[in-house]
Amino acid sequence: MLTLFVDADSCPVKDEVYRVAYRYALNVRVVANQSIQVPDGDAFQLVLVEDRFDAADDWIAEHAGAGDIVVTADILLAARCLELGSRVLGPRGRVFKDESIGEALAAREAQAYLREMGVQGGGPAPFQERDRSRFLQRLDELVQAVRRGR
Repeated sequence: MLTLFVDADSCPVKDEVYRVAYRYALNVRVVANQSIQVPDGDAFQLVLVEDRFDAADDWIAEHAGAGDIVVTADILLAARCLELGSRVLGPRGRVFKDESIGEALAAREAQAYLREMGVQGGGPAPFQERDRSRFLQRLDELVQAVRRGR
């Protein structure tokens, strides 16, 4: 059965995930290293991991698989999950795919290099309502595609 995995500690679209999960009667695993509120019901589970670097990522990568959807902004986790056959969606509605993950990883490395060299980046743009809307649309599309076996 399709499960939604949420890399939750800084995820701005948890409520949207819950809405889609209710609509399609999906299981949701909200993975975090601190306690956060999740909806009541057997379909929703908060998974608390230890407070160490990448603990949530490691748990998701160990439990997600083909036919699941992972919600994360972490490009390294996205790459790991794609290798497992999971679909991956960023909180701004970016669908990570096998064909494009290499470019995303390269951009991440370039940004890290620039930060090390002292070139300050402005960081990501503020999260906006259109990002939330795009995320909802893409999540709905991914759920339907998985259900149709595409």
